Amino acid sequence: MTRAHSATLTCAAMACMLAAPAGAQESHGDRPAKVIYTAELRPMNTSVTKLKTTGKARFTIAGDSLTISVDVKGAPADVIHWQHFHGFKDDRAASCATISADSNDDGIVDLIETEPASGTTMVPFIADPVSMQVAEGKYPKASSRGSYEYRATVSLAGLEAAFGEAFEGSKLDLDRRVVLIHGVGAAVTLSASVASLGPIPPQVTLPIACGRIERGR
Repeated sequence: MTRAHSATLTCAAMACMLAAPAGAQESHGDRPAKVIYTAELRPMNTSVTKLKTTGKARFTIAGDSLTISVDVKGAPADVIHWQHFHGFKDDRAASCATISADSNDDGIVDLIETEPASGTTMVPFIADPVSMQVAEGKYPKASSRGSYEYRATVSLAGLEAAFGEAFEGSKLDLDRRVVLIHGVGAAVTLSASVASLGPIPPQVTLPIACGRIERGR
């Protein structure tokens, strides 16, 4: 092969690489270039809130970057809203609890009553989700119009490691989880039958919206 012929082949190969779609150049990696999961949030406990809290949660994975975004409308105004994804440590898929989960017939589905369908609280959507500080993290506060936006970008590997440590080696498995939005004003009167976790007031943990996380939407 002549030197000129070799140079011609090299240039042709480079041209093919430049012309190839970006996705084709990244196809050798273990993960796709970008993966998106979403959850459409629908109202819960409207008899208490007198509102229809809706919104959307979005999880965007690009390389080792996970961006979590939550947009909520129609939430109790001027209230800090706890928000998390919930699920099970085993392979079961979580779902949003319906009014049929109201086991004590008080007309309210409290946090404890969501557990058979939705599982336990897992990752908090706070300033630093990787910290896994469910009860101590900083959550968003709804505006006077009852809306808020939340954004956080974390290391996917970092969150996976923290999650595995907290839940006995379990995987994130986003499409097996549900997003729950919580919280009504402290002045809202709830009956003694509405349960919460330990000393946390039930007004803080009361579910007001839920959505199942799905891939590719």
